[in-house]
Amino acid sequence: MSEENLVTDRPMDPSRFGPYPAPGTSAVRTAAELAASGLALADESTPMAQSVAHQLLVAEGRRLNEPLPRPDRPRIMVVANQKGGVGKTTSTVNMAAALAQHGLRVLVVDLDPQGNASTALSIDHHRGTPSTYDALADGVPFTEIVQENPEIEGLFVVPATIDLAGAEIDLVSMVARESRLRKAIHAYPPVVAEGDDRMDYVLIDCPPSLGLLTLNALVAGDEMLIPIQAEYYALEGLGQLIETVEMVKAHLNPGLSISTILLTMYDARTRLAAGVAEEVRGHFGDQVLRTAIPRSVRISEAPSYGQTVMTYDPGSPGALSYLEAAREMALRGAQS
Repeated sequence: MSEENLVTDRPMDPSRFGPYPAPGTSAVRTAAELAASGLALADESTPMAQSVAHQLLVAEGRRLNEPLPRPDRPRIMVVANQKGGVGKTTSTVNMAAALAQHGLRVLVVDLDPQGNASTALSIDHHRGTPSTYDALADGVPFTEIVQENPEIEGLFVVPATIDLAGAEIDLVSMVARESRLRKAIHAYPPVVAEGDDRMDYVLIDCPPSLGLLTLNALVAGDEMLIPIQAEYYALEGLGQLIETVEMVKAHLNPGLSISTILLTMYDARTRLAAGVAEEVRGHFGDQVLRTAIPRSVRISEAPSYGQTVMTYDPGSPGALSYLEAAREMALRGAQS
């Protein structure tokens, strides 16, 4: 076993991790860099791992659950990428949980017929449960559909059931079929309300396609969060997504913008991941979050327990990375 992976009782030497930025500066050390450091973080949540995390953040004058600023109005964000397996649902639920753990009020709209976001957030979504299908097809208001996450205060979910698989066909003949989700979201009182009871974020989890469901999300949203896997085919198909976004902006939703790109499944040990990250940053620039989400068994295990990694293993590199990514996204929004 290499020295870097040994768990010892020796005090941590901060110099191993390089210089710390001054508290309050923008050049923060990300949780992804922490995960890549290799010190007792081999995908396990250990007391040593949590101690290292806390020491790194304290050195920057921050805490793990440091409160985040509320946006001036709800940020309605579409999490989309028609390429499957890039971490859309995983990023949706964990970013939502991280934001809620920072004291913000978050609504997750599950728009994927598989209902994986509902599963990860421990929300009932068996057939017959009021769901996004009812909102889209029958105009049922969100007030009759929304469920609250049982573990995280301030986190709410509009679940998806298998009925949503037929929505593409059902929507074809409907009037204003592209804007039915937008109408449902803006008719939900906590989205349009003022004060402490209003939602701060609405995250829409899309299916891996560019059909009518995703189109409804693009018309409903103000911003896009695009997860991109740090692997060879990362950018393949993104051109088609961007073309669709431009068409939606031109004809249906001129206010839509790609505000956030999140690198997922990042393996700092490989040149490939670094090369993909460089290519993505070269193409999208400041839209790419500094924090990348590492490959993590804990992130993959969490949904099987009806949890996000934020509650399943809060000290793991994956959880720390999503906390940092959520913080970075929220601060960017507050500055814009």
